[in-house]
This record gives sequence, C-alpha cells and structure tokens, in this order.
Amino acid sequence: MAAFGAAFGSARPIDERGTPRDEVHFRTRAFGPDARPVNLLIVNISALGLMARCDAVYEVGDRMTVTLPVIGVVVAEIRWVLGGRIGLELDQAIDLADYYDLLAVLLRGR
Repeated sequence: MAAFGAAFGSARPIDERGTPRDEVHFRTRAFGPDARPVNLLIVNISALGLMARCDAVYEVGDRMTVTLPVIGVVVAEIRWVLGGRIGLELDQAIDLADYYDLLAVLLRGR
C-alpha cells in the first residue's frame, strides 16, 4: 500500500521548506541590488527567510537588504519571483530568541 501512495503521490501539495513560516502582514523598507529603496509587504517569515509582496522587478539570485524591527538590517538572496511576490533566503539565520521578539512586533502590526 505504501508503494501505491509513493507511486501516485498525494492530492495535497507538499511544502518542501524545512522550516514552517509564520503569517504576518508587515510593511518595511528594503534595498535592491541597485541600492534603490523599495517598499515590501512581508506576508510570511521564518528564521531563515521570508515571502514579500513587492512592486519592483527583480531576478532570482539578486541580493537585497531588508530592515526588520528588533533585528535591524538583514541580507538575503531572492530565491524565487512570482507575480509581484518574492521569496528571500536570509544569509544568516535569525537567532531563535530574537526571532520570537521579532515575531511579536510583526504580529502587533496585523
């Protein structure tokens, strides 16, 4: 029976990220690879990355700096781009204690 499920997969999409994301709604400022400021709306976040809505057009592999409360400025690489949304992987993971403090501030903004 396990072989059947493995062969045909599941009807539910699989989220292959190793770290679950927390849903937020937080506006912040970032700087793209051209050093121009851009406004981001962070939609979800983890200690390793985030997804944001963004009006500027970027490419996979571009690098950004993002300003986060509690943490300050973080550097990240754009891992995917889709319809006005971007997925960023942070260069350095956020310490867990700092992440919970950050999350408390981000959730207050909802």
